[in-house]
Amino acid sequence: MPTGHEPDVMRCYRHPDRETLVRCSNCDRPICPSCMTPAAVGIRCPECTGRGGTTRVRHIGRPQTDTAVVTIALIVVNCIVFAGELFQGVGVSGITGSRIVSDGAVWAAPVADGELWRLVSAGFIHASLFHILFNMWALWVLGGALESWIGAKRLLITFGGSVLWGSAGAILLSPDSPTVGASGGVFGLMGAMVVMSRQRGMEFMSSGIGVVLLLNLGITFAIPGISVGGHLGGLAGGVGAALVLSGFGRGHLAYGRWTAPVVAGSAVLIAGAVAVAIVAANAAVG
Repeated sequence: MPTGHEPDVMRCYRHPDRETLVRCSNCDRPICPSCMTPAAVGIRCPECTGRGGTTRVRHIGRPQTDTAVVTIALIVVNCIVFAGELFQGVGVSGITGSRIVSDGAVWAAPVADGELWRLVSAGFIHASLFHILFNMWALWVLGGALESWIGAKRLLITFGGSVLWGSAGAILLSPDSPTVGASGGVFGLMGAMVVMSRQRGMEFMSSGIGVVLLLNLGITFAIPGISVGGHLGGLAGGVGAALVLSGFGRGHLAYGRWTAPVVAGSAVLIAGAVAVAIVAANAAVG
């Protein structure tokens, strides 16, 4: 019987030029007839049936691009900033004095005075050579993989939102301590990958990224001098971004549509981090 409206037409995650009304019964991705394989229950996509080649984690979600443009750009910016820090006194083992650090680190007092750029700049400044090496390695591994699955735009929103929420978390838990580093963004990428793994039906520990996340959380609480608020805030930002970008958890992070609610939700995610940071900063200094 006619329903009075046409069903929503999707596009195959492997062949974006082909329209389809069918989803994989396991991972819920849209698939065209050439990608369908009958299963005991429903229809499966090539990855879920093993026809897509290797079953490594790389195949979770939609392979959007083979070139991690945003990830590479983020690493380059971080390295350029650190090169400037080296000229200003930041050494191999720690900060010895740098205008970049003093003007870009995040803590309550300057944010309360209106220096909101620190919420972003702190995510591109590092305290030592080891600090930036570890964070850039993690960004390359996690960001490169995630960008190939979800695309540059979603990766940028996820990382940016995580950096902002990491700064807000640092102000909340350690308002008087200057905080720097891309760790908030890195933890956000881990959070987004956990969400995407769960959307595919994988258990938390079996996905691999769950183990990595737990290990890094253990290090966060075990080693003095690490920003607990920055890491937890970044993690929350990444999880929040993944849920928003996947249609508030109803779809899949890798191929969710850019609907008005998703765009608005992304804006609220970013604005919310700034608002929390301002309120927390003013509360700390007031």
